[in-house]
Amino acid sequence: MRVGTFVLAAQFPGQGQGEALHRAVRTAEVAEEAGLDSVWLAEHHFVPYGVCPSAVTLAALLLGRTRRLRVGTAVSVLPSVHPVALGEQAALLHIASGGRFTLGVGRGGPWVDLEVFGAGLEAYEHGFPEALDLLLRWLTEPRVGAAGERFSFREVAVVPRADELIGGEAAPEVIVACTSPKSVRLAAERGLPMLLGMHCGDEEKAEAVAAWARWAREAGRDPDEVARIGAGHVSAGVAQLADRTGDAVETLVKAMPGWLKQGLDAHVTVDGRHRAMRDPVAYTELLCSLHPVGTPELAADRLAATAERTGITRFALLAEGSGDLAATEENLRRLGAEVLPRLV
Repeated sequence: MRVGTFVLAAQFPGQGQGEALHRAVRTAEVAEEAGLDSVWLAEHHFVPYGVCPSAVTLAALLLGRTRRLRVGTAVSVLPSVHPVALGEQAALLHIASGGRFTLGVGRGGPWVDLEVFGAGLEAYEHGFPEALDLLLRWLTEPRVGAAGERFSFREVAVVPRADELIGGEAAPEVIVACTSPKSVRLAAERGLPMLLGMHCGDEEKAEAVAAWARWAREAGRDPDEVARIGAGHVSAGVAQLADRTGDAVETLVKAMPGWLKQGLDAHVTVDGRHRAMRDPVAYTELLCSLHPVGTPELAADRLAATAERTGITRFALLAEGSGDLAATEENLRRLGAEVLPRLV
């Protein structure tokens, strides 16, 4: 089982943006010290929900600050960036880090980001498959041209080529955030593993994994290939440890709703569509009931149960839910010292 931490660089009420980013960097450093497998970096624009606007930029910093840890984006929002620019960055980080970089991509939301960056609503609603295919070609071919609806350019050389990594994988790992049957099918047909969100329970994730495997077989992949790619699925969640489960829950219920309300309320849609927002307290309580929030024994049991029900053995766990740097560091150390040994 591979357990990593999910970093939102969340700006809690009363905190500055620099404080949130400092906590994000320290989270990665302590995660490596604690023996965790990976760190996954979220990307948001114009909102305090997460103050990291470029997951690949922060990934570059953290790859330089660490030696063993795998660093991934969760996710880079593909409609807001040119796939070739993202592919160049991914190949660069893949080679320079010795293969420790994972590129997670997703569709994002119908936010004002699309207006600011000039992509438009069409890129969000219909353009994700074209952008993903261009990105994958850039990471696997020596020369690439395009003649699509959104991207059209003459053939150019791929520099640097991801397969120039000496003695390592030919291309960086690519994973797709899946929030609907359509995105699950897209990932399956492209032969890419899924990142499944923290709002989903084990049953919903198990259904997504089963659907992904069915569509992957229908796309012509044999059982061994389906199993190999499927081993890369990642389950996002929340982790908060305490000597008593009630104390862990209380920590999150006190801290997270204020951040969620402030952060989620700041999102602005590009076209004025209605947004149905979750109740912050109810959402926090839901996360506490779904994920490893409680004693180390309970946390290990919940991770093992998720793995057994879904087949997913990679986890990206938000550890900064207290909003406090010292508490986040302690949470990570306990995750490494008191939970990981129970999962062997």
